[in-house]
Amino acid sequence: MTDAAAQERAHAIFDPIAAEYLARPGVDIGPMFGSEGLRIRGKVFAFVGYRGSLVVKVPADRADELASAGTGERMQTRGRTMREWVLVGPDRADAWAPLIADAFAFVDEITP
Repeated sequence: MTDAAAQERAHAIFDPIAAEYLARPGVDIGPMFGSEGLRIRGKVFAFVGYRGSLVVKVPADRADELASAGTGERMQTRGRTMREWVLVGPDRADAWAPLIADAFAFVDEITP
């Protein structure tokens, strides 16, 4: 179930950051896990999850660091922990812009 109030709060943080990326060549919005996310050349790198958290794709070692530090938690889908996807709550909004930058750089580098 989607938490509409949490989604609204998250988009108030996410949307201004996303607007900066949408001005870049090759970046657009597309579907991901029932949401819409920022994509570079068709590959999603950041989106707002259904419970109002930022979800980013970062290298596995960076995901480990974020989880260990308590900044975020590994994304799980259907009981499977995702190696490179991390959720970061709105209580860590200060980390969203730098993490979106990390995610963009990572996915940009690995996407042909």
